[in-house]
Amino acid sequence: MTGPAGAPISFVDDGLGNSSYLVDLGDGRALVIDPVRHPAGYLAEAERRGLDIAYAAETHLHADFVSGARELGALGAQLLVPAAAGHEIPVRGLGDGDDIGLGGLTLRALATPGHTPEHLAYLLLDGDNALALFSGGSLLVDSVARTDLIAPDQTETLARSLWRSIHERILTLPDDLPVYPTHGAGSFCSTPASGERTTTVGRERRANPLLAAPNEDAFVKQLLDGLGTYPPYFLRLREVNVRGPHLYGPATPTLGLLRPSDVARLQAAGAWVIDVRPVDRFGRGHLPGSLSIALRPQFASWLGWIVPGGAPVVFVVDDDQDRADLVRQARNIGSETILGQLDGGVAAWAATGRPVESIALTPVERFDGTVVDVRQRNEYAAGHIPGAVNPELGGLA
Repeated sequence: MTGPAGAPISFVDDGLGNSSYLVDLGDGRALVIDPVRHPAGYLAEAERRGLDIAYAAETHLHADFVSGARELGALGAQLLVPAAAGHEIPVRGLGDGDDIGLGGLTLRALATPGHTPEHLAYLLLDGDNALALFSGGSLLVDSVARTDLIAPDQTETLARSLWRSIHERILTLPDDLPVYPTHGAGSFCSTPASGERTTTVGRERRANPLLAAPNEDAFVKQLLDGLGTYPPYFLRLREVNVRGPHLYGPATPTLGLLRPSDVARLQAAGAWVIDVRPVDRFGRGHLPGSLSIALRPQFASWLGWIVPGGAPVVFVVDDDQDRADLVRQARNIGSETILGQLDGGVAAWAATGRPVESIALTPVERFDGTVVDVRQRNEYAAGHIPGAVNPELGGLA
């Protein structure tokens, strides 16, 4: 915030569908809520405003991205986390009702289990005046976060906990209280959500279709019926965040150069060659055995969905593509074994006499056959070519 009456500064990751927030505490210090892994954006904004980042708070153990709280902690921030999360790095664990004095403001932890068992929401107070609720994965815009990321036998139990968290904790707060969720549209942690990123308690009370459920059983059924698939890296990133991820620091990430002979050797040894160029360029010519995942905001989700965790990767990149963004996205979902990029791209590979493959792209007006639509089920349901079959890409062997 820019003072007690200001608004938190939002940082939106459109690819992961998440928001994080920087709060000006009014005394030259700042708080960051649910930071993503690379801290440069928060540091630059804090410097621009003349602030030092004194606190980094997590609402829960994230399954969809590697937390940046430890990066900020290495730079001097105190880490505020749910005590029940069991972090193995130095943190200040909080429980229900715990207050943290932030100069003239107070941050109050509210136990809101459901999305995860240890989940906390954070209420920002100026005296007795509630300024903002950072709801994490509990109450979202027109939605709530999914409850099936821990274990199948806990999904319904957590859904019932979420019903109680919302009705007994969050909906008791003032209707005009601003709500700042972490998850939103595009996040695999969210059930289908609005494109809006922030809301108020009253708006959700009136308009959230899940909150319109007449009772707990109806809420649980509606929530569970809306759950789709999610990437397999969700099953390991909670543990990464418990242990504390590797520290890279705030420097701009770089991508080393590999000769064609190096890439051939690494690929033969089991490295995945990921071609991040636009699909039309990949179609015109690519390395045999390489995989096309175009660099765009959703790149990280598909990299983590298709490439096994811990697998070494080599990238094929065009001159006009952002290598720093590529590395940041990969690290966000825990891809740590990045070996480098093919120096000179496909042209350099071909110049050594090595084979190049191609795939024809068929204009839609010339197409005749069965359409295999590999998008998510909710995307398919929202609109698809008549007669198309829908095996989700993440479910294909």
